[in-house]
Amino acid sequence: MRARLGALGLGASGRVLFVLCLLYMILYIDRVNISTSAPLIRSELKLSNAELGLAFSAFAYPYALFQLVGGWLGDRFGPRRVLGLCGIVVILSTLATGLVGGLASLIAARFALGLGEGATFPTATRAMAGWVPEARWGFAQGITHSAARIGNAVTPPLVALLVAYLSWRGSFVVFALLNLLWLVPWVWVSAKDGRRTALPAARVGGTAQRSATSWWALARRMLPVTCVDFCYGWTLWLFLSWIPSFFYDSFKLDLKGSALFSTGVFAAGVVGDLLGGMVSDRILKRTGRLAAARRNVIIVGFLGAFLCLIPVVAIHDLTIDALFLSLAFFSAELIVGPIWSVPMDIAPRHAGSASGLMNLGFGVAGIISPSCFGYLIDLTGTWTVPFAVSMGLLLAGAGLAYRMRPDEPFIDPAEPAPPDGELPAGASGDLA
Repeated sequence: MRARLGALGLGASGRVLFVLCLLYMILYIDRVNISTSAPLIRSELKLSNAELGLAFSAFAYPYALFQLVGGWLGDRFGPRRVLGLCGIVVILSTLATGLVGGLASLIAARFALGLGEGATFPTATRAMAGWVPEARWGFAQGITHSAARIGNAVTPPLVALLVAYLSWRGSFVVFALLNLLWLVPWVWVSAKDGRRTALPAARVGGTAQRSATSWWALARRMLPVTCVDFCYGWTLWLFLSWIPSFFYDSFKLDLKGSALFSTGVFAAGVVGDLLGGMVSDRILKRTGRLAAARRNVIIVGFLGAFLCLIPVVAIHDLTIDALFLSLAFFSAELIVGPIWSVPMDIAPRHAGSASGLMNLGFGVAGIISPSCFGYLIDLTGTWTVPFAVSMGLLLAGAGLAYRMRPDEPFIDPAEPAPPDGELPAGASGDLA
């Protein structure tokens, strides 16, 4: 990892990428901490699985909306301001989660967290499009999301430890303070580097001005990618929301035991994220074909996750289920680096807006998947049916991936045609 970061440069882009890795890691800690504490929260607040799933989904409503608004904000005002404001909202909403007294306040706290996190990923992608060399986009997306999976992996045992000493409520106070570990260096790095470094002229068409976006044209262009991201997001939300409870309820483990097995599953995603981005970049370097570099890796990830979930629904054994859930999560995470590179491939000048449109699919999946999964568990009394639904969407995602065209740049009808010899797409590197 250190060598790869060095390949990106030890200057401004390396510093920005490092802080973005911290951002992704801590934001996913904030998402997974509630699923690890879920059995205790459900017991204390006297909630059903369906009600708990509703609280999980509350995060995704503003998160989905702010994929659109946040992407535009990142393009319009720059990552420095937008990510700083998001960090403050995330801290306050995480703190509020430890103070909830019932279902309504739990939903409100999760809703507020979704507001804070909604703009972060499109805005971070906007920063990457401006600061990371194009040949490293897959790696940059892979390593940042790999950091997110590190957050997933360390959260279950960390929550179990904090709960033992501070209770589940006290753990959220600690996690609120933890957010300062990325917010403070982000403010420093962006203030130090944000106003003096810009993209190479080839990608800005000789200008650093921000341009308007033809939203409908861009939305139509990104629609196939949005649909693919929905299919991926359904399974990821399943893992983030319910895997600790799966081990806790299905195999009658205590909180420490479920945390241990959940950590093993999430750790597999760390490798998948990093490998998917690296393989995608390697294919692009060898073939020069964006479609092969992005689309083929995504399809392999979907099909691999589908195949690995078959033993989970067919065999009730702790070791086998833990092993194949880990392999399924590894396969699904191969998708992340390539799919997050696609918006930058298609529309680098509007990378924030394009990635927000793509991640709208993920946000909508977050609204439906956790609550649907919990409802199906209560309705059927088994975990098999909700897992089977997820398998169907994995197959759908593999099929829909053929509709993506990362090799066809978006030409914004709202922009004048560039002069001869200049590229039609690009982005300003200003982080202000």
